[in-house]
Amino acid sequence: MESLGVKVEEETMLKAVFLPFISKSHLIFVVDIARLFAMHGVDVTIITTPSNAAIFQTSIDRDSSRGRPIRTHVVMFPQVPGLARGMESFNADTPNEIRSKIYQGLIILQEQFKQQFRDMKPDFIVTDMFYPWSVDVADELGIPRLICISGSYFAHSAMNSIEHFSPQAKVKLNSESFLLPGLPHKVEMKRLQLPDWLRAPNDYTYLMKMIKDSERKSYGSLFDSHEIESTYEEHYKTAMGTKSWSLGPVSLWVNQDDSDKAGRGHGKEEDEDEGVLKWLDSKKDDSVLYVSFGSMNKFPTPQLVEIAHALEHSGHDFIWVVRKIEDVEDGDFFTEFEKRMKESNKGYLIWGWAPQLLILEHAAVGAVVTHCGWNTIMESVNAGLSLATWPLFAEQFFNERLLVDVLKIGVAVGAKEWRNWNEFGDDVVKRDEIGKAIGLLMGGGEECLEMRKKAKALSGAAKKAIEVGGSSYTKLKQLIEELKSFKLEKKVNNKLEVDLVST
Repeated sequence: MESLGVKVEEETMLKAVFLPFISKSHLIFVVDIARLFAMHGVDVTIITTPSNAAIFQTSIDRDSSRGRPIRTHVVMFPQVPGLARGMESFNADTPNEIRSKIYQGLIILQEQFKQQFRDMKPDFIVTDMFYPWSVDVADELGIPRLICISGSYFAHSAMNSIEHFSPQAKVKLNSESFLLPGLPHKVEMKRLQLPDWLRAPNDYTYLMKMIKDSERKSYGSLFDSHEIESTYEEHYKTAMGTKSWSLGPVSLWVNQDDSDKAGRGHGKEEDEDEGVLKWLDSKKDDSVLYVSFGSMNKFPTPQLVEIAHALEHSGHDFIWVVRKIEDVEDGDFFTEFEKRMKESNKGYLIWGWAPQLLILEHAAVGAVVTHCGWNTIMESVNAGLSLATWPLFAEQFFNERLLVDVLKIGVAVGAKEWRNWNEFGDDVVKRDEIGKAIGLLMGGGEECLEMRKKAKALSGAAKKAIEVGGSSYTKLKQLIEELKSFKLEKKVNNKLEVDLVST
């Protein structure tokens, strides 16, 4: 009887293969989704390369030790001429001239990834949006492909509006505002705030079309979202004519222990956690400003100097995660600045990686200055924090409009122009503008208190979404049941075909 039970369980257990992209924000998102499925009994294998696996492997090992059916399958990254061994991902430290070589490696890997899907024989695959070819492999294997879409429903709805109506073509000046038609809220933008691929066709325009076509051919899409933008989830599904599931906040769901939070997105054991958390313990509730621009960005020195002056003169304690472009301009400026901050105990600088989840959830943190990357937005909302918005590239200017105009938990710092990743002109956001935004966020005035009240309410909604019976919990369970039904139907159809052939 016991062996029969095991056999039945094996037959009904879903087997999935996940393929994340090789930039940190995409990687963390897809890996967290994979861990979420494993939490709910799906047998999960994550395919990636050695350096990328190192970023999240401690989390997978921890999940496996808890009895969850999850593992990593490592595929060696090809040796591309001019590409150093171990350089396998896109982040703030990736030199511009290396990008094309990493893409060459990915193109070479594509056939190997396809063969892995064939050999592993999963019941379904889940892949990042930047692997549009994977939908054809799923079709070949007769299994569902779920596409992980990074960013917000709002941002993708806004991009659909731009592509469909071209409102930017109806204004004469780059600085002139225009309305985004067809959205549930009144949202205005300027032409300079749009990604270049939406302003004029380029190679990325073609890639985004491929991604959208693959999404429409997929079983459905997965987003890290919840009631924070439920209106736009429904709007997006209608606009795209596809199925979609908001399963967020995924970070809050899969990283519930301090050990999970401390190690998320970082494969090394360091003492940074203890130092910064001890410093936060000495501060009053809601008194510290957290400043971070994500894993993909480095500012040039003139902009960093303006940020430093704004923080020092704000009168508020702060944590600043600093990633700077190496040059000779700064001289001793940052050495002296950090020395003053240590002596006054007003500022804590982190050079590189930070234990962001633990910092954001600390009671001393009162608000965030962010590049408007979706992972950071979701983590800040989970913690009930309002935000100063400083978008840079990708879909970040759209996310700014969501925070400022729709959710009303954000204040714009004053970034005026969308730029390609790590490309900067002469435009520098001045210390006065930065200081004004910090004052609104941290000053304790009516606007500050109202934003904090709204942020706390959204935090409560986020926590409810992943509880038993919550919206994201229910959607995930329903999706897993759908996939089980698909597997069973496929098995029955295969048996019928065999029976027909044999007769």
